[in-house]
Amino acid sequence: MSGVIVVGAGIVGSSVAYHLARRGVAVTLLDREPAPASGVTGGSFAWVGGRGDGGSPGATELRAYVLADHRRLEAELPGHSVRWVGSLSWSDAASSGGERLWPGQFRVGREEIAALEPALVAPPETAVHTPSDGGVDPVAMTRALVDAARAHGARYLPNAPVSALRVVGERVEGVWAPTGYHAADAVVLAAGTEVPRLCAPLLPHLPVAVSPAQLVRLSAPPGLVRTILDSPGMEVREVREGELLLPLAVPPGAFPPSSARRAADEALARVRTLFRGGAECRLLDQRVSGRPMPADGPLVGPVTRDRSLWVTVTHAAITLAPTVGRLVADALVTGRVAPELRRCRPRG
Repeated sequence: MSGVIVVGAGIVGSSVAYHLARRGVAVTLLDREPAPASGVTGGSFAWVGGRGDGGSPGATELRAYVLADHRRLEAELPGHSVRWVGSLSWSDAASSGGERLWPGQFRVGREEIAALEPALVAPPETAVHTPSDGGVDPVAMTRALVDAARAHGARYLPNAPVSALRVVGERVEGVWAPTGYHAADAVVLAAGTEVPRLCAPLLPHLPVAVSPAQLVRLSAPPGLVRTILDSPGMEVREVREGELLLPLAVPPGAFPPSSARRAADEALARVRTLFRGGAECRLLDQRVSGRPMPADGPLVGPVTRDRSLWVTVTHAAITLAPTVGRLVADALVTGRVAPELRRCRPRG
């Protein structure tokens, strides 16, 4: 493998570029934004281990490697770390003891919950504790991947939106961007909701929907939230000391800026009520992003018979990115697609 174009400098594209460059492949990473993780990655809750992608078979097979791959990246990337704080989840099902437990999960009672989250005003009677869960700063992690890829020889071109693929017969030979034509032996599309448009000449009906989501950032007393909390109507975690993240569901239809600000203010009010010391929290910012939502779980694999075009689209991008990057790089270098990707093969 002599040269690969990766389209998209979000968490998945940056991971693919890093793993390829580390294997000695000449990589060019193109992105429409001015800096890595400026798109949907920057609006991610970045919960490592939370069960996204609907528990699809493809996601389940990839998740077997997630924790080991994240810990490997911690050792490989200077300055990158995961906050391995565990998670606490509760709902009506959990309260009744009817929620299914996965390996590594434990049911805990009110006293244990209070010990894990001492600032919580009214701990529930019971919750599910997953000690192995963690969270990352998605922007810092993506930039660490890009920096490491460049250190291994990769080229990174921001402000370079890819307009089209160059297709000759059934082979992809490169891409067109404002920076000109970029030839490659293979192209990897990791541009989220833009992937269906880019691969339409070869795969016209890639099943990827746009799922809007809002992310709220709050300043808070350090340690106000110690785990990743998943409670009815609220998810919240500390992304760094003194800063909280809260993902909010976006109702169908229009979501004007005034509604987004109102939803952020309501989330702030809930935090102030739920936690001792929450009155000190302040709204830092909020953003609404259009997340890619593949219909049947992660789409990771070659589109063309000669494997000159690959797609990588997943909803649980932060969780799966280290594993997806490693497997895609290995397939491009060795010519062998790992069996873990067999249920992720894109089909239009």
